[in-house]
Amino acid sequence: MRLNALRTCGAVTVCLALSSAGMSAQKTARGGSVDAAWPERIWQETAAPAALDLFYGAGGRADAPDPSETYRFVKEDLAGTSPKFDVVDGQGVTWKVKLGEESQTEVAATRLVWAAGYFTDEDYYLAELTVTGLPALKRGQQFVSPAGVVHSARMERKPVSAKKLGTWDWFDNPFVGTRELNGLRVMMSLLNNWDLKTINNAIEAMSGERRYVVADLGATFGNTGNYFTRSKGVPEAYAKSAFVAAARPDSVDFVLHSRPFVLSAVDLANYRTRTRMEEVTKRIPLNDARWLAQRLSLLSVEQIRDCFRAAGYRPEVIEIYTETVRKRIAELGAL
Repeated sequence: MRLNALRTCGAVTVCLALSSAGMSAQKTARGGSVDAAWPERIWQETAAPAALDLFYGAGGRADAPDPSETYRFVKEDLAGTSPKFDVVDGQGVTWKVKLGEESQTEVAATRLVWAAGYFTDEDYYLAELTVTGLPALKRGQQFVSPAGVVHSARMERKPVSAKKLGTWDWFDNPFVGTRELNGLRVMMSLLNNWDLKTINNAIEAMSGERRYVVADLGATFGNTGNYFTRSKGVPEAYAKSAFVAAARPDSVDFVLHSRPFVLSAVDLANYRTRTRMEEVTKRIPLNDARWLAQRLSLLSVEQIRDCFRAAGYRPEVIEIYTETVRKRIAELGAL
């Protein structure tokens, strides 16, 4: 693979421009082309962590959805396991509405990942929104009350300028071996994200660059494990789960359980995929884990609390999550 150098003006940004590897991993999106010279990035130098607004996250207050507005239904999305559908607001902005147990976890997770310097979707949480033209949903109808009022919704803003190029693999991408990818691997364990399938990772063309994003962070803040033991958005399970599995002089393993129950190995492809996921958080160079710890340690208690406030959690749940995240950051710093 040929590594193309990139000179940047202004903010220092981590980028690797490997045109042959990067373009081979991409599938051309409809409606436009991407310049092969566009840099590939997985991490960005944001403002100082202590200055970040983690209540509003990557999109900020300016991009937040208006809870008092009436949204227009566009179509239902039957992909994945969570109920989803698209709506349009009065300004013509398209939003992906997600319902169910991931509607809160994903909002909180995107804020912590963004605080670490990684690209994320612009996700917000609305306790209620009103949608016109809403038909009976094939999935998630239990979250809809009369007059098109939808409850407990994650709102993902869909920028017009963003184009999805394809997906990327944790073990085969332009950033393998870099501090930035290794930090993201640690973040997946810090969040207890047990669903590290390739389909949940997106390559997006936006603002003259190709961004590598973990685009689905819903399977977080519970317990990692097999089909019978894993969970999402269960604060007590998250608080009781282990974080660091093994520390060595030069590397560290973090806990991530995903391998299916042995009797389910009849689905060999899924068994292999889930077993391989557990390797994502193994053998992280110690210095890379410490690098991430140093950045996360700059976050205040209130900033961490804001991640969960933004997701609409009750005060007692916010405190459990906040304290657990603080303890995990401290564990990283003690390595």
